[in-house]
Amino acid sequence: MALPVMPFLRLMRAGFVMAREGVFGLVSLPDLPAGPRFAIAMARLLERPSVRNKRADLRLSDALNKLGPSYVKLGQFLATRADVVGKEAARELSALQDRLPAFDHDEACAAVVEQLGKPLDEVFVSFGEAVAAASIAQVHPAVILDKDGMEQKVAVKVLRPGVSRRFQRDLESYYLVARLAERFHPPSRRLRPVAVVDTLAQSVAMEMDFRLEAAALSEMAENTAEDPGFRVPAVEWLRTAKGVLTMEWIDGRKMSDVDGLKEDGHDLEALGAAVIQSFLRHTLRDGFFHADMHQGNLFVEPDGTLVAVDFGITGRLNKRERRFLAEILFGFITRNYRRVAEVHFEAGYVPSHQDVDMFAQAIRAIGEPIHGHDASEISMARLLTQLFEVTELFEMRTQTQLIMLQKTMVVVEGVARSLNPNLDMWRTAEPVVGTWIKDNLGPVGKIRDAGDALSALARIANDMPLFADRIGRMSEELEKMTQGGLRFDDETAEAIGRAEARHTRSGRAALWVIAACAVVATYMLF
Repeated sequence: MALPVMPFLRLMRAGFVMAREGVFGLVSLPDLPAGPRFAIAMARLLERPSVRNKRADLRLSDALNKLGPSYVKLGQFLATRADVVGKEAARELSALQDRLPAFDHDEACAAVVEQLGKPLDEVFVSFGEAVAAASIAQVHPAVILDKDGMEQKVAVKVLRPGVSRRFQRDLESYYLVARLAERFHPPSRRLRPVAVVDTLAQSVAMEMDFRLEAAALSEMAENTAEDPGFRVPAVEWLRTAKGVLTMEWIDGRKMSDVDGLKEDGHDLEALGAAVIQSFLRHTLRDGFFHADMHQGNLFVEPDGTLVAVDFGITGRLNKRERRFLAEILFGFITRNYRRVAEVHFEAGYVPSHQDVDMFAQAIRAIGEPIHGHDASEISMARLLTQLFEVTELFEMRTQTQLIMLQKTMVVVEGVARSLNPNLDMWRTAEPVVGTWIKDNLGPVGKIRDAGDALSALARIANDMPLFADRIGRMSEELEKMTQGGLRFDDETAEAIGRAEARHTRSGRAALWVIAACAVVATYMLF
């Protein structure tokens, strides 16, 4: 396996920056194996002397800002987990969500003109300075004329110049780590690290096309039109392009401003419950959810309505996956751990050769300690460690289709906890999950499923002539292979030759890369 030079060097730089900024001194997960503990101790030898007198909550945010947008995304996730990184660190990391340095106003104006293909003053009555800047884009207030000639305030989201190229470079480094892990650490293969990075790469590509975000806003608006206490901004389609999104201006308080929400007289416990229940309703009912629901992307209007923005990352679940999710959640809510275990086997999340009763016992060990206790009494760091140990014990493979869901559930719970430290996750989720179970797995749901099955059979019957034709052609090809053997075309033969040549060169290349990396590491250390 030949090591790509530049991704490896960028990875070394990222580790070096984190070590120099004292990030590894923040790691405190319980039950960490001896190997990782030793590696962290070695990394801490690189800390700058001044960092040791620096507040812990400043270390990570400074390091991530230096490393760029993809690492800032990691910080945004950690900002929702005050119980893991500490309250002070979470408060500092929340600055990464929407208070990054803005790029130049003239650059933003030029980008809008280029994307929309019209002079700025033809599109907007006015175009103000940036009011929020995040890792991908920044937001400007602007004014347009509506159909009736009345002025209307809008928010204009503009893509950061060069951000796509930066993300692609960082993704190369992530792929390198994933491939090295799969090659040299067999236990990590069940976690499918390359598939995880594939999912990240796809989500980033979609996040950087604002036309897709506009479509997601439109779909969510349709899905939630009748939902009380939740909505999304309206899109200005004629002023939207790949790198520019224009939408309704939201007059509300950001959910990250907890003290401000208190001053406004909002019920923080009710808001926390609304965040979780809205997310579950979208996931279970619609199979389409906002996959980046951190505090910076949620506003609260004066009447208490939640408004979600920034739909660059969304997730989807098919009907089968929604049923499994609902049954698993409902099993935890009702403490029916045997059913939770059975659903994991039915879904294929646990290999069939494992013992369902033993798995149910392991699930009980996770579920029981969090029943009857509020969030302030639960160590999420210890719980996450236990969950990982269970997945390893029962050889559970990462389900790439559930990565967005798992990440978002943790983020949403973190947001709700910031509003209500005594949140009971299961009691809050029960009304939504219980209603979905009754409507979809009860008698009415079974009748609906029977109708869907009959419709599927009818479609298959209509397609039978097409299937027969394909089977006939496949049979002819197999007959030719039987008589004449398997043949490669010229393009396939050339590809095999090129692969063999690359394999021969890879050993020499790897030696040169290792030598170069050693020189760089020595330079960094001294």
